[in-house]
Amino acid sequence: MKTSFMEKTFISVIYLILTLLTLVTLYPVVYVLFASVSDSTLLLQNSGLLLRPLGFQFGAFNMVFKHPLILRSYGNTLFVVIVSLLINMLLTCLAAYVLSRKKFRYKAQFMVFIIFTMYFSGGLIPNYINIRSLGLLDSYWALILPTAINSFNLIILRNNFESLPDSLIEAAEIDGANDYHILFIIIIPLSKAVLAVITLYYMVGHWNSWFSAMIYIQDRAKFPLQLVLREILLIGDTSNVVTDIGDSSAARESVKYATIVIAIVPILCVYPFLQKYFAKGTLIGSVKG
Repeated sequence: MKTSFMEKTFISVIYLILTLLTLVTLYPVVYVLFASVSDSTLLLQNSGLLLRPLGFQFGAFNMVFKHPLILRSYGNTLFVVIVSLLINMLLTCLAAYVLSRKKFRYKAQFMVFIIFTMYFSGGLIPNYINIRSLGLLDSYWALILPTAINSFNLIILRNNFESLPDSLIEAAEIDGANDYHILFIIIIPLSKAVLAVITLYYMVGHWNSWFSAMIYIQDRAKFPLQLVLREILLIGDTSNVVTDIGDSSAARESVKYATIVIAIVPILCVYPFLQKYFAKGTLIGSVKG
């Protein structure tokens, strides 16, 4: 079938727009990467586009890794992400399985309450009072337990479980399988795409979280990396973070970019392995409501 001139023009314009959007999206990432490996003095003097490293070096990364607060905060973030992710996936899978079973009589009522929490919450002050009354203030658990289940992720997984053929469940029940066998041996292996998407959602959410730590954590030794990064970038806190690893403004500027790179590398490393599941998993989990 021959393509008309108008169709070719339209396709060319679409490709041009997508190319421009790609460049606009990628340049900030490239800028931060080049700035993190540039000479701090040359970087401070540069006022235009940064299309290559200026005096290639890793001095900023050396300064960052020598600072105990940044290293400690990195470990704090890894601990919170790993523990939270284990709790998130376990509880979300269990809740989604229960809500997806037709024999569960009150699932419609439970879904109403779950959806309600997506639009309304108790507010910051009641949440703070609740965390304090539970004795979780200044504890890692204040960052982990309140986010044990995300309602949006739960609904996606529940819809995926509901879309699986009932004959599989019925055959397993006839063979004597209980609910735990059905969930972990039959349903979960058939839901890898959706589980990969939800894992990514949870992981990115925990990795980027800083507000809860700012509210509930007072001990600086328990700060996550994102809270330390916020102090460096927004507040300009040089007394506790940057001064020890560089007194000059040029050194502080390089440290900012190096810290950003260190903060985003784990997500950039994980995403390519889950990308093939992303569109498929989101579509499967949102088709049936």
